[in-house]
Amino acid sequence: MTTIELNNRKTINAWAIFDWANSAYALVISTAIFPGYFEEYTPKEISLGSLNFSNSSLYSFAVSFSYIIIAALSPLLSGIADFSGRRKFFLKAFTLIGSLACTMLFFFKGAPQLWLGTSAFILATIGFAGSLVFYDSYLPLIVTEDNYNRVSARGYTFGYIGSVILLIFILMMILNPSWFGLEDGQLGARIGFLLVGVWWLGFAQYTFKYMPPDKKNLFKISMIKNGYKEIVGAFRRVRKMPDIKNFLTAFFFYSAGVQTVIYLATIFAKKELGFGTGELVLLVLILQIVAIGGAYFFSALGNQKGNKLSILTMILIWIIICIAAYFTYDKVTFYIIAGFVGLVMGGIQSMSRASYSMLIPEKTMTLHLILVFMMWYISQQLWEVHLFSDW
Repeated sequence: MTTIELNNRKTINAWAIFDWANSAYALVISTAIFPGYFEEYTPKEISLGSLNFSNSSLYSFAVSFSYIIIAALSPLLSGIADFSGRRKFFLKAFTLIGSLACTMLFFFKGAPQLWLGTSAFILATIGFAGSLVFYDSYLPLIVTEDNYNRVSARGYTFGYIGSVILLIFILMMILNPSWFGLEDGQLGARIGFLLVGVWWLGFAQYTFKYMPPDKKNLFKISMIKNGYKEIVGAFRRVRKMPDIKNFLTAFFFYSAGVQTVIYLATIFAKKELGFGTGELVLLVLILQIVAIGGAYFFSALGNQKGNKLSILTMILIWIIICIAAYFTYDKVTFYIIAGFVGLVMGGIQSMSRASYSMLIPEKTMTLHLILVFMMWYISQQLWEVHLFSDW
């Protein structure tokens, strides 16, 4: 059996590089570019048989369907991964699915390719969400518990920096296509989607090279049965672990609030405060850059005073942010609020990952992370169903 060296710098950097790789999807496809592209280049009203709904509703359905698929498949796959020791196999598989789907978005030009673009987006989302579960499960395997906060923050920092670099380059192609010999900004966006796939899969190779190897167990049909047994066993263990139950309950509620603020920030700025495209880009960059400092600051606070105090502090700041936003009517004030959003966004994402790594038993780390993921998914849907209920 291969012994894994804990706190190895090369292994930690290789793990963090995956954040650098896949965060390009999170920022470019999920947040900054693709949602607006989808809304602009698809019909405002879409018919499917006797059903009629808006393009924004279709986008929402695509996101929801992606996470339903992951929520249905991941418990079984993670049970098999935990039992057979094949974390890297599934990490590679979901990464390949997601990155190749992003490259397929290059061929999504508008209405004629509506279902191609929607299907590719669904696959990209499945690849991203699925890979995160197996990626996060490596944290307790490569570092000791006293380093969870620092290493988790390092990963998010890599992700914020990498995604911003690629986003700026793509925005340059969209806003100034003539600089690159392109016909228009739409082609620049499509090339950007292609670059996200190449970026994601390319940098992930470094992670694959240095992550601990899988066990050399041959696949057997019995592993599927054992995977189901692990699912049942995980739920039974959670009922007997008050710390995990309390964390999942708290995570459900504060995740709903965090996701609402993050997803609605740019919509609020555009519709209520009249932000233009350039100003919205600046807003996104502020969120990403300030989040780097937030990840490290609250990681240090967690190490000094405990993760519970660190997370409670951030939740209090979130509450103040929401109240302040209600009374905001000018752009300058909103930019200031956005700075604080970025600060606690980076911190709460990093600290949440480190915290559940401390609580969850290593033997079924991947499977228990599915529970965390499902809590995140359900809480996300609370705002999404309301926001896109126009269908």
